[in-house]
Amino acid sequence: MADRARHHRQLLARLGLLRRFARADDGATAIEFAFVAIPFLILVFAIIELGLIFLVSMGLENALMVVDRTIRTGELQTNGGDAASFKQAVCGEMSWLGGSCSSALTLDVRALPSFAQTSGLPTPNSANVCFDPGGPGSIVLVRGYYKWPVITPLLQEALAGSSGNRQITFAAVFTNEPYSETPVPIKCQ
Repeated sequence: MADRARHHRQLLARLGLLRRFARADDGATAIEFAFVAIPFLILVFAIIELGLIFLVSMGLENALMVVDRTIRTGELQTNGGDAASFKQAVCGEMSWLGGSCSSALTLDVRALPSFAQTSGLPTPNSANVCFDPGGPGSIVLVRGYYKWPVITPLLQEALAGSSGNRQITFAAVFTNEPYSETPVPIKCQ
C-alpha cells in the first residue's frame, strides 16, 4: 500500500510538471522566431546576392567600355594587341573580383560589314569565339559574357541555369576611328 501511495504521488508530481510545462509560454517567442527566421534570412541573402549580380554587371559594362576604347582608337591594333592582352586588360579593370575573372569571362570581338548584321549572331562558346578588332572605319561588335555563381537556393532556380551560374552579358557596337589609311579585311564571319 505504501508503494502504491508513493507511486501515486510521483505520478501526480509528473502530471503537475506536465501541466506547468503546457501552461508556460516563456519560449513562445523563440519558437515563432524560428518559424520566421529561415524565410527572412533567405530573403536577406537573396537581396544581397542580387546586389552582387548587379555590381558584377555594372563592373563588366564599365570594364568593357574602358578597354574597348583601345580598339576604337586603334591603340590595340597598332601595338600588336591580341585576345589575351585584351582579356587581361578587361580583367584588370575588374580586379576587385580576384583571380576568377580570367576563367569566368568570355570575350567575343568581331568586325562586321554593316550595323544590320549585329543582330542574330549566336552566343559564342569556347568553340566559336572570335577576336577581330578590325581596322580603321570598321564596325566592331564587342561582347562580354561573365559566369557568376548563384548561391542562394531559390535564386538558383530562378536566375541560374542547370550549371548554377548566371551569365552576365554586355555588348557594345561602334565604328573604329580613322587612325590610318590601311584597310583591314574581316577575319570572322
